[in-house]
Amino acid sequence: MSTRIDFYLLQDVDALARRRFCCRLAHRAVSGGNRVHVRADDEDAEDLDALMWAYPHEQFLPHARMREGEAQPEPVLIFGPEQAASGDVLINLGQDVPNCIPRFERVAEIVLGNERAAGRDRYRTYRESGYTLFHHEVDDWD
Repeated sequence: MSTRIDFYLLQDVDALARRRFCCRLAHRAVSGGNRVHVRADDEDAEDLDALMWAYPHEQFLPHARMREGEAQPEPVLIFGPEQAASGDVLINLGQDVPNCIPRFERVAEIVLGNERAAGRDRYRTYRESGYTLFHHEVDDWD
């Protein structure tokens, strides 16, 4: 399998940190010419949508909420757990491993300090499925 899975382990424990780090990853990927899909539940999706209007600071990260059957040119698409997607980079904010993983070149998993057990479960699932895994301890990233 050619999909690369990167786990980003944050010391932070709040959901806002996960969303901000997600924006950071999306911005870096888009700057590199990639299309990004962010898999998020409704609460995260709504907050990410608002946050991307001013991220990075005083700028705008072009994005949209994914709508079934509509072509959307924005480089970042936010979609729900039940929607299907494919592209260059997937940032998975869900608590499970989505079925669409093979349709992406890279997948980013963001794990907060208080969610290590759930992160280990997803890591194990990816490893057992034969994916190439990398982990990054992220301190003082903001």
